Amino acid sequence: MLNKIWPAFIILSFSYAIFSGNLDTLNSAIFQSTSDAISLSFDLLGTICLWNGIMQIANRTSLVDKLTNLLKPIIYLLFPEIRENKQIQKEISMNMIANILGLGNAATPLGLKAMKSMQKENLKKDTLTDSMLMFIVINTASIQIIPTTVIAIRNSLGSQNPTSIVFFVWVATICAAVARNNCHQMCHSIHEKGVKI
Repeated sequence: MLNKIWPAFIILSFSYAIFSGNLDTLNSAIFQSTSDAISLSFDLLGTICLWNGIMQIANRTSLVDKLTNLLKPIIYLLFPEIRENKQIQKEISMNMIANILGLGNAATPLGLKAMKSMQKENLKKDTLTDSMLMFIVINTASIQIIPTTVIAIRNSLGSQNPTSIVFFVWVATICAAVARNNCHQMCHSIHEKGVKI
């Protein structure tokens, strides 16, 4: 769908600029936005490298095992199907930690790895398990304690207090997690009754 929407917007923008005589303004905006995108990428690169490096170091030490043990009660509660699978628990823990730290770039590959491992244990390959559905809910809600990426973006754009959004991020992500979990439970109960969604 997006591969149709974006080209349509681009064509409309160029058409309007030509017919309204603002082609020079459009060209200037294009070059300015590309320059801003490169600058923002370099500003974020340091933060991303730092936290991804920390996650890699944590993964090669006993820290991940300690964090997995810390999160074990939550993982047991949310993912009862994988109580015996330590590897999947570790991968889910890494994903949750990355999300808590606001590291979406690090959380995505970790989440994909966890889903791949859960799919290997899935007996019905064409149907998601409850654990996989719950993991999608938690991963997309992305409960964050330290929204690192957002703070870095605000800092790069000259915000006087880039960390002022932290409390509001907590509220928004917790509300998103609760709402998604309720939707998941509702869809699951409807599915169990044999109603097609």
